Amino acid sequence: MAAPCGPADAPAGGDAALIARYLDHVRVERRLAARTVELYRLDLQRLQTLATEWPVALTGVTTQQVRRWVARMHAGGRSGRGIALILSGWRGFYRWLGREGLVTANPVQDVRAPRAPRPLPKALAVDEAVLLADHLAADDDPWLRARDDAMVELLYGCGLRVGELVGLDCRASAAALAAGRGWVEPESTQVQVQGKGAKRRTVPLGAAAARALGKWLELRGTTAAAGAADEDAGRALFIGRGGTRLTPQAVWQRVRRRSALAGLATPVHPHMLRHSFASHLLQSSGDLRAVQELLGHANISTTQIYTRLDFQHLARVYDAAHPRARKKPAS
Repeated sequence: MAAPCGPADAPAGGDAALIARYLDHVRVERRLAARTVELYRLDLQRLQTLATEWPVALTGVTTQQVRRWVARMHAGGRSGRGIALILSGWRGFYRWLGREGLVTANPVQDVRAPRAPRPLPKALAVDEAVLLADHLAADDDPWLRARDDAMVELLYGCGLRVGELVGLDCRASAAALAAGRGWVEPESTQVQVQGKGAKRRTVPLGAAAARALGKWLELRGTTAAAGAADEDAGRALFIGRGGTRLTPQAVWQRVRRRSALAGLATPVHPHMLRHSFASHLLQSSGDLRAVQELLGHANISTTQIYTRLDFQHLARVYDAAHPRARKKPAS
């Protein structure tokens, strides 16, 4: 067993007193919220229970023991994120013990939680994405309908992030370049996108997106508020009824509303359309490098997650259609 991290003499009052002193410290000196203090208390009580099983005082806990406790929590079904939060609380406790001169080393310092599996992005099925893009909201006026049609087509047809979408201008300009914004080029069927890390990329504008965009540009300036907008909103591709540049939150609301009106079971958000763009394009082309370029990913490993999504789709098709997948084992 590894050497303990604390001195030979146990502090007066035992582990419970140490925990109480530490909680007073974070409550009074660090002024943490009551809920945070309560979570620290629960995590330290868990640590005290684990240490009692050996038995060992909290000041005598070793890194080897902490690693074993982490493995036990993980085997018991606790998520990597949950374990990371517990370790963070324990780490802070031992840091305080070190400042108090009660331990010579922090046994939690180099212990990390198991890495949680990266969740798969949520993407629509092809027919769901087409249904959303083709949906005609009967209760919207033509202006709103044209704007929302163009937004959905650019999100799904070009794979834009919502921040990239609302940052688009109607045309190229020195102001757009200076402000780090993108713009549309309907005549050349391209969108110039300003992505993460100030990286620019050019995305093709598909036929459906070009038609929707052209219709929107015809109607965009017909609202009375558009003429009274500030200079930035005057350049913005997507504006609200008040004449100001549309916010990401407004786009989220409109896309979610549209998905509900279209009868989709899953509430749709803008990034789900970006995931759908990538997944459907990869299913059709199999060209991972091209999808990376269109999405603006700096590292292809970020794009590779869509290969897992594509494989899940293929696995479902196999399970549903292949005779050997459906055959029941003999009893």
